[in-house]
Amino acid sequence: MNILFTICGRAGSKGIKNKNLKDFLGYPLPLFTVSAIDLYMRGNPHVQCDIVLNTDSKDLIELFQGSLRIKVDVVDRDATLGLDNTPKVAVIRNSFEIMQVRKSIKYNMVVDLDITSPIRSVDDVSNLIQKKITSLADVVFSVTNARRNPYFNMVVRTENGYERVIKSSFNTRQEAPEIFDMNASLYAYSPSFLGSGKGIFEGKCDVIQMMDTAVLDIDHESDLEMMKVIAEHLFNHYPKLSEVRDNIKLLTKTPY
Repeated sequence: MNILFTICGRAGSKGIKNKNLKDFLGYPLPLFTVSAIDLYMRGNPHVQCDIVLNTDSKDLIELFQGSLRIKVDVVDRDATLGLDNTPKVAVIRNSFEIMQVRKSIKYNMVVDLDITSPIRSVDDVSNLIQKKITSLADVVFSVTNARRNPYFNMVVRTENGYERVIKSSFNTRQEAPEIFDMNASLYAYSPSFLGSGKGIFEGKCDVIQMMDTAVLDIDHESDLEMMKVIAEHLFNHYPKLSEVRDNIKLLTKTPY
C-alpha cells in the first residue's frame, strides 16, 4: 500500500501571528504532526509512505528541511491557494497531483494531518487508515463528541426571536440524535475522489472518534494557552499521547 501524508500550512495567520511556527511545550508546533507520522511509518514498515509539506512559508520549509532526520518533500504553494477562502481540500489535492507525478507512484490513500493539532496518538493515525481501508467511504475524518446539540441546546436568531437550530420537540439531550464535532485533526481520502474536485460532503463520509481535548481549533492566543495546559496534563497521564512528544527528540537534529 502506498500512502501520501500531507501537511499544509501557509505563512502568517489571521488569528495568531505565525501560528504554524509557535512553540508548544518546548517544541515547534508542526513537529508534533511530523512525529505522529514518523511513529506510524516506523510501526508499519510494509507500507510505502511519502510526506509532503505544502506551504508558502520559508520558515516552515527551513524547519522541515533543516531539523528533521526523515525526508519531507516540499510543494511551494501557489498564491491562488493561499487565500483566506481557499478550501484546504484544494491544497491537499494540489499536493497529491504534484507528488504523484514527482514520485511516479500510484497512491492508494492520501492522509492529511492538521499542522496545529498536537494532541493525537499514533493509534489515532492507525485507526483512521484502517477505517479507510475497510470502509466504502470516499473520505474518513476524525471527530469528537459534541458538547452542544442543534436539536436540543443550540439556538439561532430569527425574525421571531431565538429558536433551536433544528426545530424539534426533544425535552432531553438523550432524546436528540447523536452529534459529533469535526476536530479537523485527521482526514483520509480516496485518490480518485480527491482528484474529482468535489467537496468532502459531496462524497460518502465515515469517521473515527478521538479523545475530546476541549479545544478543537487553535485560532486565538487563548486557545493556544488552554491547549498547552490540557496537553501538559494529558502527556503526564496518557503514554500514547506523550509518545508523540517524546519521539520529537529522536526525530530532530536540533536539540530542543
